[in-house]
Amino acid sequence: MKQIRKYLHPIIILIIFEVVAVTLWLTKNNLFYLFNFSYIGLSVSLGIFLFIRKYKHARRIVQLLVGLYMLVYLGLICHENMQIEGFWYYLFTGVFEAATIHYAVAKIFGPLIFGRGWCGYACWTAMVLDFLPYKTPKHPRKNIGWIRYITFAASLIFVAALFLAKAGNIERIMLLAFIIGNIVYYVTGIILAFAFRDNRAFCKYICPITVFLKPMSYYSLIRIKCKKDRCIECGKCRRVCPMDVDVTDNSRDRKNGTECILCMECVKNCPKDAL
Repeated sequence: MKQIRKYLHPIIILIIFEVVAVTLWLTKNNLFYLFNFSYIGLSVSLGIFLFIRKYKHARRIVQLLVGLYMLVYLGLICHENMQIEGFWYYLFTGVFEAATIHYAVAKIFGPLIFGRGWCGYACWTAMVLDFLPYKTPKHPRKNIGWIRYITFAASLIFVAALFLAKAGNIERIMLLAFIIGNIVYYVTGIILAFAFRDNRAFCKYICPITVFLKPMSYYSLIRIKCKKDRCIECGKCRRVCPMDVDVTDNSRDRKNGTECILCMECVKNCPKDAL
């Protein structure tokens, strides 16, 4: 029983993804959904399992397994635009599949359970940015998070304009938008990382997906909590946090609380196992 409790989180995550996988397979009559969500669920659960086993590269393995699958297989091979433009595209066409299902599960309703876990374990943009040298912020967070709302609106306006203009061969345009959009994201993210000495600067200030993620993450069931009786207030958890979250505060209104990506750096570095 003790061993089962120890591995409860990866078991819960796997069950959630399997329920989604089987439900979509049966309702959509498409075996792809069984494979897709089973693969992602197994990858994420494997990463959490490896973390519990104290394997230091656990999260990076998940990032590569899921990130490359979404970027290369779904995006470049299957020609699915998994960026936010793809979500708007399928939403406008009234088709509940591909990007719309992905967003519903991972970025709109999923965060009610696992918060910003997508950002820490599955994002193909962060997958690359996390290999850059500035893994913890070197300077205080800048007050320019409003830029994300501009990129969010720009993506919506771009797709809406295509429909209003009745653009021909729109699927090819969406594929090109996926390729060019990713190149722009990577270049922008790398420039910001070196300019601000912060790998996650793109996530904090530019990424449009956070407009969906942040409000839902406020109510997340899976959260980092502090055992106050063990905490010695050394501040190490705040210093190693890539997203500037005050994890010693257990309230939902804690500083940058909706920014937590469940990377577990605070947990690994706490000298008293208070997290």
